[in-house]
Order: sequence, then structure tokens, then C-alpha cells
Amino acid sequence: MRNFTELSEREILALAISNEEEDGRIYTDFAEGLRTDYPDTAQLFVHMAQEESDHRRQLLDMFIEKFGQHIPLIRRQDVRGFVARKPVWQLHPLRIETVRKTAQQMESETSRFYREAASRSTDASIRKLLGDLAIAEDAHEHTADELSERFLSDEKRTGEDDHAKRRFILQIVQPGLVGLMDGSVSTLAPVFAAAFATHQSWNAFLVGLAASIGAGISMGFAEALSDDGKISGRGAPLIRGLICGLMTTLGGIGHTLPYLIGDFWTATTVACVVVVIELAAITWIRWKYMDSPPVSAAFQVGFGGALVLVAGVLIGSS
Repeated sequence: MRNFTELSEREILALAISNEEEDGRIYTDFAEGLRTDYPDTAQLFVHMAQEESDHRRQLLDMFIEKFGQHIPLIRRQDVRGFVARKPVWQLHPLRIETVRKTAQQMESETSRFYREAASRSTDASIRKLLGDLAIAEDAHEHTADELSERFLSDEKRTGEDDHAKRRFILQIVQPGLVGLMDGSVSTLAPVFAAAFATHQSWNAFLVGLAASIGAGISMGFAEALSDDGKISGRGAPLIRGLICGLMTTLGGIGHTLPYLIGDFWTATTVACVVVVIELAAITWIRWKYMDSPPVSAAFQVGFGGALVLVAGVLIGSS
């Protein structure tokens, strides 16, 4: 993958062409999925798809004028920082709320992309085109906002600012959840392996402390280096890395601290209780903020954690 800041003007235009083509197809899929129950809204997305096609044509004309006929294939998944998008067929049956959130995210990301690209462009005509397209994408985002006013009840709208909520999830919840899951699950095996291999609480504590801190440092760097946040809107990489690293360490420290208890079996019992609390907290966060079904999230987290714990016990007892 390439960083956005490493792209040339030629590559930025090629990426923009690819993005507009993909977004237009997504809007067409939205229109087809909503046509039966929401024909007026389906027509709105048909219009938005046509506008994306117009944007693509403008970008194509500019590319051919500046760089010739050959357009390299550069997609958003080839550039670090873009938010991954689920195919529309995975979102069926389509709901207005789901479509609204997806469209808002798409237009917000695309608007940021054009503004960042325009600020880096040294060609006046390219800079103007990218700036105009950013304004057009802002208008699309406002159109997505209008869907909530037309179709979502006051009960479904919590009154919180949607943009602030999305930023909170992207910049705080996601890196924190990734860290908590990694710290809570990945350190189970070494902690319990050391505990059952030596039957010494202090040895298990030292192993758990080392594993937790090491995992926190590793995950913090990995998160900070994964995305500069300019296109995805995920915020400053250093802050995300710090959050991810601290939550990773916290996830491992939770079931490590009980081994400060001198009696081995008492410490192990308390550690197992802490593990259950940690997995329950992860399940709740996934349900609350990531729209994961509670039963499915509980099974996935609990089953994975149990496998790692059992592996550690078996290795330590062998």
C-alpha cells in the first residue's frame, strides 16, 4: 500500500476517477435496493449516481488533457487511510438508516480526499477542479442528512450530533477496542502457561506484565503507522496509537494483577473471573458501538478467548 502523501498528481487523478466510478455504482445499488419501499429516495440516489458519473467525466477530461490516454488502475484499497466499505449486497435488506450512514461516510471521506488533494496540487486547473468537486461532495453529504429528517423517527435519532459520534467511534472506540481485544486475548496463553508450568504466582505475574507491556508497545506502533487519518477521518495517528497501546496493556494487565496474590489457586480463580469480565466488556462495546449482534459477538469473543486460555493451560501443564 502507498501513503496518500506519496501520490503524484497523475496518480491522484487516477484514484479520483476510480473512486467516482465505484461510488456511482454504490449509489445505483442503493437505488435498486430502495426502489420498492422508498421510490422517491431511490430516484434521489439515481440522481446522485448521475452526478458521480459527471464528476468522473470531468476528471477523465482533465487527466487526458494533462497526462494522456493511459489511466493507471489505482483503487482506494491500494492507498493507506481509506475506510473499507462493505459491498451493498452484504447490507441487504437495506434500511434507510444504514443507507444514510453509509452515504454520509462516503461523501465525508471523498470531500476530505478532494480537499487534501487540492491543497497539494501545483497545477491551477487541477486544483480548481478538485476544489469544485469537494464542494459538490459536501452537497451530497447534506442530502444524506436530509434522509434522517424525512424517514427516521425522533426515537431513532438520539439527538447527538452524528458527525461527532462518527468521529468518536473512528478515533477513540475503534483503536481502543482493537487494543483491548488483543491485550485481553493474546496474553491469556502466556500468563496461564507460565502459571500452570510453575504454580508460582509471581512468575505468572512477571510473564503477564512483560507480555502486556510488549503487546501494548507493538500494537501502539502498528496502529499509529497504519493510517495517517487524513482521508479516513480517524484522527491523529499518535493519539490513536497511544489509545490502542494503553488499551492493549490494560487488557493484559487485568488478568495479570490477580497473580500478585500469593496463593496460586486463589490467584488463578480471581484471574479467571477477570477474564470473564474482560470478554463481557469487549462484547458490550462491540454491541454498543460497532452494531454487532449481542449473541453473535458474545459467542465469537467468548469462544476465541476460551480457546486461547485452554491452549495456555494445556501448554503450561504439559
